[in-house]
Amino acid sequence: MSGKLSVESFYDLSRPTDTAVSPDGQTVAFTVAESDPDEDERVASLYVVPTDGSRKPHRLTRLPGASSPTWSPDGSRLAFIAARDEDVSRRVGRQADASADEDEDEADASAESDGDDDSDENEADGDDSDDATAGPNGDEPKPQVWCFDLELGGDATQLTSFDEGVSEFDWSPDGDQLVVSSRDPTEEEQEYLEQRKDGGPIETERLQHKVNGVGWTDEVTTYLFVVDLDTGETERLDEATAAGPISDASGLQPAWGPNDRIAYITSDAEHPDDTYATDLFLIDPDGSNVENVTDGDQLLGGPKWSPDGTQVAFVSGDAENWYVPSEIHVADLGTDEVRSLSNSLDRTVAMGAGPHWASNDELYTLVADEAKTRLVRLTPDADAPERVFEAQGDYRAIQTLDVGGDHAGLVVSDPSEGWDIYSLSLDDVDATDEVDAESFKRLSALNTDFVDEYEMPQTRRVAYESDGWEVEGIVYAPADFDFDDPDPLPTIVAIHGGPMSYDEPEFRFEHPAFTSRDYLVFRPNYRGGTSYGQEFAEELRGQWGTAEVDDIVAGVEDLTDRGWTDPDRVFGYGVSYGGIAQGYLVTQTDLLTAAVPEHGIYDLRSDYGTGDSRLSIEHEFGTPWENPDTIDAASAITDAGNIDTPLLVMAGGQDWRCPPTQSEQLYAAAKSQGVDAKLVVYPDEHHAVSNPERATHRLEQILDWYERHDPAVEVEE
Repeated sequence: MSGKLSVESFYDLSRPTDTAVSPDGQTVAFTVAESDPDEDERVASLYVVPTDGSRKPHRLTRLPGASSPTWSPDGSRLAFIAARDEDVSRRVGRQADASADEDEDEADASAESDGDDDSDENEADGDDSDDATAGPNGDEPKPQVWCFDLELGGDATQLTSFDEGVSEFDWSPDGDQLVVSSRDPTEEEQEYLEQRKDGGPIETERLQHKVNGVGWTDEVTTYLFVVDLDTGETERLDEATAAGPISDASGLQPAWGPNDRIAYITSDAEHPDDTYATDLFLIDPDGSNVENVTDGDQLLGGPKWSPDGTQVAFVSGDAENWYVPSEIHVADLGTDEVRSLSNSLDRTVAMGAGPHWASNDELYTLVADEAKTRLVRLTPDADAPERVFEAQGDYRAIQTLDVGGDHAGLVVSDPSEGWDIYSLSLDDVDATDEVDAESFKRLSALNTDFVDEYEMPQTRRVAYESDGWEVEGIVYAPADFDFDDPDPLPTIVAIHGGPMSYDEPEFRFEHPAFTSRDYLVFRPNYRGGTSYGQEFAEELRGQWGTAEVDDIVAGVEDLTDRGWTDPDRVFGYGVSYGGIAQGYLVTQTDLLTAAVPEHGIYDLRSDYGTGDSRLSIEHEFGTPWENPDTIDAASAITDAGNIDTPLLVMAGGQDWRCPPTQSEQLYAAAKSQGVDAKLVVYPDEHHAVSNPERATHRLEQILDWYERHDPAVEVEE
């Protein structure tokens, strides 16, 4: 085993993301993000592996980029989204395996067109340029749908050619068509987009004028299109359009049902940018028979059809109070009833999770339950959720789920093994331990070399009392740390974002990076976070800077009492609300020896309208002119005169969730008072740091900051 984990070893990590189980349950398709050190970027590749573990994963893609793997209904093809150079068959305008008759027909058509490139076929494809995959004027390739024919073999075939690219898609029941989402600018809007590329002015009349990861929004409409895979013809469904403050990121989420109806999510409110409420709609593939299924007072997502096409399941959350647990609902098309299947659980659907039908009578989803993402079984005709698969244990996180046939495909995060793909027979979901769960198989070994070279941390769950509440947290310790006979260690308080989120035992690169340098890492699940029910979460609603501060302080005091933590060497870091909470900690307490607030908000007045969270801030605190006292009470900047903790303040230059100006304010407030402070801004990053070089730079900066302000290090010098 090596000693200190090299920060540069971040480049060696492979992380699985999307999973898709084939309809017969025999194969899992998944994507893996890996670092390309030469291009300094993370690239995704598509793999397949049998669910019985009979062979190692096979890499399908050799070109960078792949997302949203989706099996055709018969399981013979696997489609995905990628931004690649145009398919050769589309560039040359003909198929090499065309019949002689087809060749003659194409030759005749070419002669009749008299060299005119604007043929009917190109118009149907939305292609009026030389490179259909690339954007107008030959820009970088746009994301399109590509497909592997797993029976015939060979390279992936390009299935779509939209000038603005494709953001999401689904197969038709017979596999002959696709429904896709794509932006479709008018001529005037296209002119605006072109001048924006040339550095022209930003013009918008949208209330939601920014979205993190998207940038400045515009008024170009996103539609659903139906693509015929035989002819290449496309039909725009004019009534199926995206709308709402987060629609630029969330999309329409189309799902094509076995009854040949297409489900999608959007808002039809009079002022859609002023509400998070969305509805479930159904539409026929020809654009007719539009039906609004829900009542427009919830934020919906992830629609999935039952196998018989009589019901649609989806995630439903409170549109104005995100502290309320989200639930799985079902719309019964036969009775027009919409009902919750998980309200009685008082646990939120895990972030990014949704419903997965195993049969007409059974569904599965992932929920956040007492600091663990776990499987829950649902029945479509009642609110009767069941916690299942105790064999998961308390020290592994399930991060993605898909169900196909009689198997589930999972991404599992293990603090000591990294991330991997697992399969599970649905016959074993009631297993209470791994001995009984014979089908629970690890299908990949993506980071074996990494975890073998470096010592992974020990992991413990802890519970402590805070203000009459039992609060829990996760502790990561060096491999040789003795919990029973400890020597107190410097401790890093790692604070999760949200605040409607939670920490659970999982693998993160930072954990062994810190523990290999003899730090203890503490992740508190403070009040305001999810996984403990609505009452626990709502303790923080509209009262930022209160309960979470008490819980974090109480947690560090508990670790100190256990003899694990040196109270004179306590450091902090955290992104988003993890940065926001540090703003309160350094203005209200002297807990932290040095702090690293990242991508946070510290002045709710000036945040109003400068980021993309205007509406959620209004729902929780009101507006600055209607509720100035409430806004100010939740703004750490109003108590900045109390700061004496050294601050390393970090931000993304294109972060529209927590704008970089917020970090500048906190930095300037500390620096102007003579507090040791440093500002680091990553100009091209959004609400996270994902570029490998910047990610390693970030961690180096954090480690250097802690060492610079560690009193034990100063004494040694």
